[in-house]
Parts: sequence; C-alpha cells; structure tokens
Amino acid sequence: MSIQGSKENVIPRPEYPRPQMVRDSWINLNGIWEFEIDHGKSGRARKIYERKLESKILVPFCPESKLSGIEYKDFMAAVWYKREFDIPDEWMGKRVLIHFGAVDYETEVWINGVSAGKHRGGYTSFSFDITGLIKPGTNVVVVCAEDDVRSGLQPKGKQSSEYYSHGCDYTRTTGIWQTVWLECVPQEYISSFKIIPDPENECVYIETYFEGDTDGYTIEGTALYDGKKVGYEKVSIGGKTARFCIKLSEIHLWEPGSPELYDLELVLCKDEEPVDSVKSYFGLRSVILGKNAILINGKPVFQRLVLDQGFYPDGIYTAPSDEDLKRDIEISMELGFNGARLHQKVFEPRFLYWADKLGYLVWGEYGSWGLNITTPMGLERFLPEWLEAVERDFNHPSIIGWCPFNETWDLNGTRQDDEVLRIVYNVTKAIDKTRPVIDTSGNFHVATDVFDIHDYEQNPEVFRAKFEPMKNGGEVYVTFPDRQKYQGQPYFVSEYGGIWWSPGNDKGWGYGQRPASEQEFMERYKGLTEALLSNPAICGFCYTQLYDIEQEVNGLYTYDRKPKFDVKAIYAINSQKAAIEE
Repeated sequence: MSIQGSKENVIPRPEYPRPQMVRDSWINLNGIWEFEIDHGKSGRARKIYERKLESKILVPFCPESKLSGIEYKDFMAAVWYKREFDIPDEWMGKRVLIHFGAVDYETEVWINGVSAGKHRGGYTSFSFDITGLIKPGTNVVVVCAEDDVRSGLQPKGKQSSEYYSHGCDYTRTTGIWQTVWLECVPQEYISSFKIIPDPENECVYIETYFEGDTDGYTIEGTALYDGKKVGYEKVSIGGKTARFCIKLSEIHLWEPGSPELYDLELVLCKDEEPVDSVKSYFGLRSVILGKNAILINGKPVFQRLVLDQGFYPDGIYTAPSDEDLKRDIEISMELGFNGARLHQKVFEPRFLYWADKLGYLVWGEYGSWGLNITTPMGLERFLPEWLEAVERDFNHPSIIGWCPFNETWDLNGTRQDDEVLRIVYNVTKAIDKTRPVIDTSGNFHVATDVFDIHDYEQNPEVFRAKFEPMKNGGEVYVTFPDRQKYQGQPYFVSEYGGIWWSPGNDKGWGYGQRPASEQEFMERYKGLTEALLSNPAICGFCYTQLYDIEQEVNGLYTYDRKPKFDVKAIYAINSQKAAIEE
C-alpha cells in the first residue's frame, strides 16, 4: 500500500521527545514501518515476525488515524510492527536504550528475534536496555501490541467500546501512538531525577538516580537563568542515588502567564572526569492549599480551566506536529483560560513542555474509564501505570495537581471499591507531597485534598442558586450527598457548561437544550461562568470543552480548531477578577 503524502526519508514528529532530560546521542525511529493486523492474536504461533508484514504504517500515528495511512476503524485484537535500524559505529561498546513514548495497550518488543521486554499500559513511556541484543550495522525491531477496550481490565479513557463513536466516547487508538527512539548512554549513567523547587528558601532540591556501578562517583548540578550561572552544587554518590540542594543567587518565580524558567545541567563524574551529562529545566514555584483557594507562590489564583481531551481529527490521540500541541495551549489562553484539565488521557511530555514554557496550569490525569474498579483487581491494573505517569511528569512546574480517576460510576449496580481510590490517593501523596491530589473528579470522593463537583445545569439562575448559600458560609452544594461528604477543602467546579452549539447540525451531542441563537449561547456562557467567578467559596472552574470532538459539539472551537464564537468576548468573560483574587 502507499501512504499518501509520506516519504521514506521524512520523519514525522522529529522533535526531541523528552524535553526535561536531554542528551545529544539519539536516533528518531518514527517513519515508515511494516505493519499487520492480527485479529486472532495468533501472530506469535504463526511467527509472522519472521517474514515481511503485509502493509506499511507511518509511526507514530495509530492505525485508526488518517495520518497513519491505514485508517482502519474496527476493533483490532493485536497489531504488529517491524523495521530495520542502523547502529552508529561510535555507539558500540556503550549502552543502547530503545524508548517508546506510548503504546496502547500490552506490548512486547523483540530485537533481532529476541524478546527485549514487555510493558502493560497504553499511556506511559517505557524503555528497554537492548545493548546485549544489537549488532554492528543493521538490526531489526519487532513490536506487538494487544488491545481490548471492552475487557474491563484496561483503562481506555474516551476510546469508544462500541463500533461507532457515541456520546462522549470517540475513535479508538491501538498500538504505537508516540515517538519511538534510540538513545546511547555510558555504562554508568543518570537514569532519572526529581526536581523539588523551594521558593521560600530560595533553592531547589535534586534527587538523582543512576544505573551501573556509580559508588564513589560525584554528581554536579548547575542552575542557570538566562544563560547566567545562579547556583551550583557537587556531592559524592553512595550506591545508586544522591540528593542535594542548589542555593539560588537569583529568584525568578514561575507563575501562570509569567513562566520564568531556569536551565539545569547535571554531570556525572568519575575521578573529576565527566562520564554522563543531561540538560533539563525547572520552574521555581510552590502549590499550597488555602482555606478557599489553591495558592501558587503564596497567592490565591482562580483556576480558569478548560477541558482538553487531546484528540486530533487526523491523528486521533497523536498531534500531527509539535506546533499543534503548542497551539492548543495558545488558543485556550486566547479565550482567557489559564489552564486545563488534561482529561481522561496522559498527555505526552511535549505538551507539558509547552505548558511549562507558556505558563499554563494543568492537572495531570489518567484515562481511567473502562477499568472495573469494583474489586481490588482494579488496583492491580491501575496503580503501576499511574505511578509511571506521576514519576515521569513529576518535574513539570505546569502540573499543579494530580487526579487519577474521573466520575467513578457504579458498574451494573455494583459500587466502586473505595479502598482502590483510597490506596491510589495515599500512594500518590507518598510519591509527591508537593501537589494536591483529587481522588476522583466529580464523584464519588473517598479521600481528596480538593472537593470538586460536576454540574451541567444550563439555566444560569438555577446554577447560581446552587452555590449562593456558600458565599456566607452556608450550606455547601454537594452532588450525591449520600455517597460523598464535603470536609472543608477548597471547592472546585471541575466540569460545567458543555453548551451544545453546532449550527445546522442536529445530530451532534452536547449537554442540555441547545441555545436558539449565538446570542443566547453567549448569555448562557456568561451567566454560568460569572456565577462561579463571583463566589468567594469557589477556587476554580473547568469549562467543557475547548474544541468539538467528532459527534460531541460543545467546544468553543471546532474540531479543526477554528473559533465558533467571538474570541475577545469569551476572553472578556473569563478574565474578570474572581472573588478569591480580590
């Protein structure tokens, strides 16, 4: 088959895929791969990896997408990929890692016919050390991904479990959907690190982790601002980890819309000689819970958020370009939003990079829908990948909170296992004590730092009346009061609006009764939004949603990101001073 618009020597998504941990020695494996659908999951038995696969695909786009060249929309039990790659001569004798940004859902990777490893989870990055499997010159990588969104045993997010997209579920993603790449590292190298900013004490803490025998080595950390050295520390390594503090001679805070960033260089040394080095960056900011607000650098910031689900008309889960990721943030900010809920999906690091660079607040979430959490089995399936997401994205200053679950509805009359939510909350807090955690957005709360609710009431006066008693310390509006209890946390209306607006399209889907005119839409939007901005007991809102997705037509932009309304008028409503900011 031919892939329209693609060329063998053109690499899609060519940018460096891991912007918070940069090395120079890497090779992008995106591009044309051999591909085959394995409906019966019999490929291993048939050893299809030993022959040429029957078609071609453009990686990193999923086979459901137009950009992949396949555009197959039915369920696929398993898919196979295969391609050759060359190892540079200068890489031999060092370690070689193969990285996958994300593959949905259960993956096995072979190098030159030998299994390099397996990974379960459709949203997080993983890698394998393939040093012992490669040879000089040309090598072969084979990937098999199995996917079953109807099993109840895997989180699917907003991927439809029916043949057609319906309601608020959309086209599925199967297999590779983020960049595949090779990296060359020394025998002893920096494997990961955590950055913990401390603006109150004018410093930043670094926790570094290593592979190889680094006992007796040293690690150097240098902080720079605008190219100027503003902090340095060097410590000895005992075992495979080291912790140190870099005092900063200049203080520049990372704040919404004013994203001051420092550069960070880490160098691993043996006997004063550099062995490995990585480049990164960080933002100096704190996130603290106040009585009625979430404080950023000690100041109450009303969270004017919008729901962003990370779907693209031609790429489905995968943005066609890095610029498209950046542009989604820019069009949100043009409407007066200062952040987003990254909804029912773990967004790729390049999106978070742009959020860091643009000063955009985000909640790190997960595609929890589709997973049965009525028994402890849900924990076994959920927790490992969720922890991978938290660990991978820990260093992004734009992430100001974690929310592992969304609307944990009863399943066939069986309630959620509350202990699944409680354990996930407690483990998340143990890993990251610097951010608030919402156990499940909307319902049903078990243990949460922020109390959030979802309400799609379309009448502004009725909507406002629900929250009015809270202004003077009166009764707090709680959805499902028989299932969850408000306990004095900051109060967040994390889904509202969803106003159905698509002129000439009466087959679309949205919340409530459609407005009769654009003027009626604007009046409704204004009334709903001002009801939340003006209430001193509310710390933020999240409007549903930024853009239309397939049949869901309640976006402020169309699916191809064209404005549906006067951008300046929406901006004027959203940017009004909130009660908690006065």
